[in-house]
Amino acid sequence: MPILSVINQKGGVGKTTTAVNLAAGLAQTRRVLLVDLDPQANATSGLGIQNADTTVYDILAGEASARRAALPTDVENLFVLPASTDLAGAAIELDASEEDVNLLKKGLLVVRASYDVILVDAPPSMGALTLNALVAADALIVPVQTEYYALEGIAQMLDTIERIKASLNPELDVLGILLTMFDSRTNLSDQVEANVREHLKQQVFDTVIPRNVRLAEAPSYGQSIFTYAPSSTGALAYEALAEEVLNRVAQR
Repeated sequence: MPILSVINQKGGVGKTTTAVNLAAGLAQTRRVLLVDLDPQANATSGLGIQNADTTVYDILAGEASARRAALPTDVENLFVLPASTDLAGAAIELDASEEDVNLLKKGLLVVRASYDVILVDAPPSMGALTLNALVAADALIVPVQTEYYALEGIAQMLDTIERIKASLNPELDVLGILLTMFDSRTNLSDQVEANVREHLKQQVFDTVIPRNVRLAEAPSYGQSIFTYAPSSTGALAYEALAEEVLNRVAQR
């Protein structure tokens, strides 16, 4: 079963929003595990989980199994390996050694066959935790905000991915680049989309995630967009993305 990491070393691009809502969208037809690897634990709280006894930190430390740590959510078929602020300590404790960057991959071995898709929400940085997300993944989803410096950010991210392929995970590839926070009222969003598609062509998902107030509100209620506002433009976009992701996975 594929492990897909949602990753961008730049913050504020809709990474966690994408991880949570894509996971919920995929769970409409698949059994899904969302791994929250970000010390901010926003994917965990965004699905209504607070103060979990066992977290990803315990898995990385070898003190618990992923099977025991996975928690059900209010979304049928969607489970979460929760994060906590302890992960900030892991980010300091771990280094870039081959043993340390393989901890997540090893920890997920025991549950990999239990899910149709495993999604990893990586931190917005390029430290040991993100390296774990890159090494564990079969493919990557790279959210990019439709802003002026979008192409520059993508170029940096793709360069990082190539270095990881060369040294740590030769099978890694990009499942797709996802344009997020698209504002149809501005010419800038249109121009950025056209520019990204011109340069990266088929690497870019057809689906574009709009700037949508319901997407921003849903985490404060501990819900995915499909529970909070199922008929919103945000929900429709993530439903389309889930279908596109499954199609791309099937073609790999």
